[in-house]
Amino acid sequence: MKKLAGLLMIVLVICFVAYKFQAAESDRVQRVMAFGDSLTYGKGDKHGQGYVQGLEDELNNSESEQKVSFWNYGIKGQETDGVIEQLEDYRIHTKLDKADTFIVYIGTNDFINSNGGDLKGINDHKIDGGKREYIRHLERITSTLLKENDKADILVVGLYNPIVGNGRIEKHIQDYNQSIEAVVSKDKRMLFIPTDDLFKRKKKAEYFSDNIHPNERGYKLITNRILESYDFK
Repeated sequence: MKKLAGLLMIVLVICFVAYKFQAAESDRVQRVMAFGDSLTYGKGDKHGQGYVQGLEDELNNSESEQKVSFWNYGIKGQETDGVIEQLEDYRIHTKLDKADTFIVYIGTNDFINSNGGDLKGINDHKIDGGKREYIRHLERITSTLLKENDKADILVVGLYNPIVGNGRIEKHIQDYNQSIEAVVSKDKRMLFIPTDDLFKRKKKAEYFSDNIHPNERGYKLITNRILESYDFK
């Protein structure tokens, strides 16, 4: 009986030590959830997952004491209503409180599809109407994240003009970004990160894989902008 009690005590001690070790390991891992479309998915990057992969590589370098784990929920072709559906999916919804930081980079497809699916001819009225719906969706997304997680910061990445030099498109992109900033300014845990200036005065062929999506060099600019704007602690 004494031997059995001794063995039981040893097992309990081992379990307790293992639990403490796992808890300590968990404390050293920062969890980042990224939501968005093909730009978050990383389309156009032949070697990885775009800016998300770039952030993961930079933040988990050999000199970093704290490791960062990324959960990439970007889906090609997704609009804001798709992100809303993701946040309602119990497989994702039940994980929201475990994140330390959220990244929301969504809106390019909302913008393009409000104009009929391409940017060949600009319809100001349709784009303005689409923007109003987009902002309503963005407010719902950010309010859900704020409600379900009372500690995580939310990085909201702004849109860029994929057709540099087109003044009509640029005007709408600026309008979108100003509206995004207005949403972000409502809570101190949210941060707006602009990208529209990143590709100006640069040769498109060197930074894009197609008309819309950056290549590895283009995503690197977005990665660096996020790292410059926010300190992942």
